[in-house]
Amino acid sequence: MLHSKIEGEGKPFVVMHGFLGMSDNWKTLGTQYAAEGYQVHMLDLRNHGRSLHSEEFNYEVMAQDVYDYCQANNLQKIDLLGHSMGGKVAMFFAMKFPEKLNKLIIADIGPKYYRPHHQDILAGLNAIDFSVKPERSDVEEILKKHVEDFGTRQFLMKSLYWKEPGQLALRFNLEVFNQQIENIGEALPEDFVYERPTLFLKGANSNYIKEEDYQAIKSQFPKAEIEVIANAGHWLHAEKPKDFYQKTINFLKEA
Repeated sequence: MLHSKIEGEGKPFVVMHGFLGMSDNWKTLGTQYAAEGYQVHMLDLRNHGRSLHSEEFNYEVMAQDVYDYCQANNLQKIDLLGHSMGGKVAMFFAMKFPEKLNKLIIADIGPKYYRPHHQDILAGLNAIDFSVKPERSDVEEILKKHVEDFGTRQFLMKSLYWKEPGQLALRFNLEVFNQQIENIGEALPEDFVYERPTLFLKGANSNYIKEEDYQAIKSQFPKAEIEVIANAGHWLHAEKPKDFYQKTINFLKEA
């Protein structure tokens, strides 16, 4: 069963983080959605946060996890939002369980195949030797050698926790990610078409969704709206939270 943080009462709204993220990344936005009459379920996907660690790690099984979570929590129909890897999980969920969905929001990811591109981040994470009991500052210094971007380093540091006094660890399952990183880029099957309202959000400065991808998105999601958030990169919800919130809540509230 997936770990979650639940905010508010009302219409069920399930929110999913991206690769190496966790439910905490959505705390501020989750509170805002809850104030609009939603019961917001911010999930830790498998091998992330406080959820189960497993050798099985692919979009089929992650979509099944979300379905099982909905069944266990008696969520009959949901609005669903996923960022990056979480957006791919949301697409696979729509493919397998369309009857469970009202509105679908995909943040800065397309249905296409993405080749592995997290090599620097994984190299930095793998360079940390937790057996020597490093301090948080030591971990950040190691990451600096591999990950130039300060925001990305801070994002990764959020998954550090004290496993026991004096012993830091990572909440995500790095060993499985090293072995199965190809699975993160898996494409949605090309013959799948989802006929219900969908919002694709793109960061203007991100290259995850390009203009030449729009036609492929529209062919698989014919009722898709594609909106761009100005001056935002891939972490558009963190970089431009007000714009992200406004575009998503407007879509959710549309009749």
